[in-house]
Amino acid sequence: MTTNLAGIQLRNPLVAASGTCGYVGELANVLDLSTLGAAVTKSITRQPREGNPPWRIIDVPRAPAMLNAIGLANVGLDQFLGEKLPALQRIGTVVIGSIAGNSIDEYVEIAAAFDQSGQLPAVELNVSCPNTADGLQFGEHPRKLAELLARVRPAITRAKMIVKLSPNVADIVSMARSAIDAGADAITLINTMPALAIDVETRAPRLSRGAGGLSGPAIHPIAVRMVHEVYRSVAKDAGVPIIGLGGVMTWQDAAELILAGSTAVGMGTALFVDPTSPRAVGRGLEKWVARQGCSSVGDLIGQARIP
Repeated sequence: MTTNLAGIQLRNPLVAASGTCGYVGELANVLDLSTLGAAVTKSITRQPREGNPPWRIIDVPRAPAMLNAIGLANVGLDQFLGEKLPALQRIGTVVIGSIAGNSIDEYVEIAAAFDQSGQLPAVELNVSCPNTADGLQFGEHPRKLAELLARVRPAITRAKMIVKLSPNVADIVSMARSAIDAGADAITLINTMPALAIDVETRAPRLSRGAGGLSGPAIHPIAVRMVHEVYRSVAKDAGVPIIGLGGVMTWQDAAELILAGSTAVGMGTALFVDPTSPRAVGRGLEKWVARQGCSSVGDLIGQARIP
């Protein structure tokens, strides 16, 4: 089950997704974090953010899925570095720092601070944020993404740079190619899908903000498709690993993403349903690898028999 993610050794391919385990330490209250290969912190911004008012996370039972509009609530860069990050050195798994921002300068500042800390082997750029200069999301326009990464890449000299892409694009392969050309060491696919839920009695949105991000089993087949397309079209030849993410609730879901081309597999919504679920997923994957006659889970990456 040992996994090599862009040169970082993980004990297994399972990764707790950003925003689903707080600053990682919270998850340790209910799960032995050595069960995971890695965990990604919630996205950190330059200044503290309180986020959106409730409701900001709801279930969508008929989907089934979860809808959230947290609003990037976090303690901000200074408090994260001073209080949260030191405690993560005893956490028992690889910790990846997540970065969000509304300007290129903000991304660069946080990336440099994370890198210089020497305590995070990788940083994940959440590029599903609108640029305050023009309101366009960095992760929805190849040129905007290239401009962002051209500035951020030189600021990251020790850690690996992971780019988390939005599925809200016409051509996910073009976005992945833009990230890889700009120096991404790995790609995370996919972020949540934009969606809206309405209370039919009050006629108001169920989330305070209105629209939010859809996650969970409802988006899993979309994630599998996008991972497969990116792996086949650009990532495989470039030697850039993919962290597949989207609706992984069972070991079969994780196995699908691996066969589609994922080196590692993120779990997010599942941690809200059952924070101990990575244990069962890990055991199931290990048995699956053995049944497939493989000596390593890495032997199954991208091995789906798709014409």
